[in-house]
Amino acid sequence: RAGADWRLFVEAIENLRYSEWPVDIERARLWYEPHLDRIHEDSEVRRADLIQLEQIAAGYPSRERFLTELTLDPPDATSDQAGVPLLDEDYLILTTIHSAKGQEWKSVYVLNVVDGCMPSDLGAGTSAELEEERRLLYVAMTRAKDDLHLMVPQRFFVHGQAAKGDRHMYASRTRFIPERLLPMFERTTWPRAAAVQASSASRAPPIDIGARMRGMWR
Repeated sequence: RAGADWRLFVEAIENLRYSEWPVDIERARLWYEPHLDRIHEDSEVRRADLIQLEQIAAGYPSRERFLTELTLDPPDATSDQAGVPLLDEDYLILTTIHSAKGQEWKSVYVLNVVDGCMPSDLGAGTSAELEEERRLLYVAMTRAKDDLHLMVPQRFFVHGQAAKGDRHMYASRTRFIPERLLPMFERTTWPRAAAVQASSASRAPPIDIGARMRGMWR
């Protein structure tokens, strides 16, 4: 049974000695394809990988250049066709307010409910723009069926990367939720600022800054 396959294998290797680049990649694929169904359960995925490899190889001027690049920078994996999503009970949907129109979820978290975001700095120029921003917040809040969480960060960092420093600004609650409406909300903080400050103050040892400064110049 293996005799015929062996003969074809020897012929394929012999032909590779005389084929031009990147035709030899195609020749190798054509020899290997008939064996995919017998060797691999995911034969279609393997076949697609080989075709993709052949297409990538066509972008290199020589076999040596292709193998060098593939050795120095190999791919981590190849992607399969998208299948049926596997969702458990703890998955999260990220969406913009505009994309959420007409949608409804059991629990909704609205991020950055502060002035500068709601309303946006670019949407606070006229009364009409402010009303449009107010309507967007209303749309966001009414997407929740059971639980609604409005996130009000205490501060915004100027740079999103720690390497650029920790410059920040304090954020204020959106003007669309004035003080008179706060009794309608349950206000929670995490961690509670007062408890953290008290705990830190009780544990921190006293520091003699003057002594440290004098020690630096000895």
